[in-house]
Amino acid sequence: MTGAAAGARVSRVVDDGSITIGEQRNLWQDAARRFRRNWLAVGGLVVVACFLVLATIGPRIAPYDFLEQNIMKAFQGPSAEHFLGTDDLGRDIFSRMLHGARTAALVAFSTTAISLFIGALVGAWSGIRGGLADEFLMWISDLIQAMPGLLLVILINTTLRRPIVNWFDTLYEQTRNPFFLNTLWLDYALVFSALALIGWPGLARLVRGQVLSINEEDYVLAARALGASEWHIMLRHVIPNALGPLIVAVTAGMGGAIFLEAGLSFLGIGIQPPNASWGSMLEEGRRYWQIFPHLMLIPAVTIGIVQVAFVFLGDGLNDALDPRRTT
Repeated sequence: MTGAAAGARVSRVVDDGSITIGEQRNLWQDAARRFRRNWLAVGGLVVVACFLVLATIGPRIAPYDFLEQNIMKAFQGPSAEHFLGTDDLGRDIFSRMLHGARTAALVAFSTTAISLFIGALVGAWSGIRGGLADEFLMWISDLIQAMPGLLLVILINTTLRRPIVNWFDTLYEQTRNPFFLNTLWLDYALVFSALALIGWPGLARLVRGQVLSINEEDYVLAARALGASEWHIMLRHVIPNALGPLIVAVTAGMGGAIFLEAGLSFLGIGIQPPNASWGSMLEEGRRYWQIFPHLMLIPAVTIGIVQVAFVFLGDGLNDALDPRRTT
């Protein structure tokens, strides 16, 4: 029986010395109880859930097209017509925030999914195989982690975008295929790849540490004695039992990905217009913040709230999934 699936009945000794058997409990039930008692974690979960709902349906309920411009209505404050006011081009800020939420959610989930896939496989394989394979893979992760993450992402975006765009222009001239004229998706691909590159080493080290610990468990030794392959042991026993710490790391990674994407877009090397991004809205509002502070305040506060919500959610999951804590 694996650790993640193991359950136990709660026993207690009454006054006459007899033992009574209580309800069936397991790790996940105890974790749910502990999580519900953490109000900051519950609040973080509510904010994250609202963020995901708005990212999913927000563009459909937006009152205006997020690209629609009306110079005559520029720099308006919040009103019944424009809930959050308008920017320097007369675009509705509320509509742009809803579309920016979709961008933030795409970055968070795509980047974290790629990092998790690479990190889980590399960490599990490194921990199980050991030897030269372990040393080489951990050397690669150390090399990436030794570089400043933000600078590495900036280097990737600035050095790869122009050659790829030039290559697409050449392909269009040769094929006349309109697909090569649309490079809007290239911003997303570069951001996803760059953020995943700096994200997987930490997850790989986390999984490796869990693997080295789980490898000594009796059920793993029994599976190996019965002739189970390393891949079977990794997928059936190791990764499922490392889910607790991974869930915590993934939750924190999502908030970090949103923050990094906003920082890249603020610097002008992330998601480029006409795609909507909270970071680019922050950069556009920076030029007018002394006169119209709402242009910068709204995206900045939103990024901060979502970031803090992910932090509270991650901390709550960390406390809830810690089996050393009692209910």
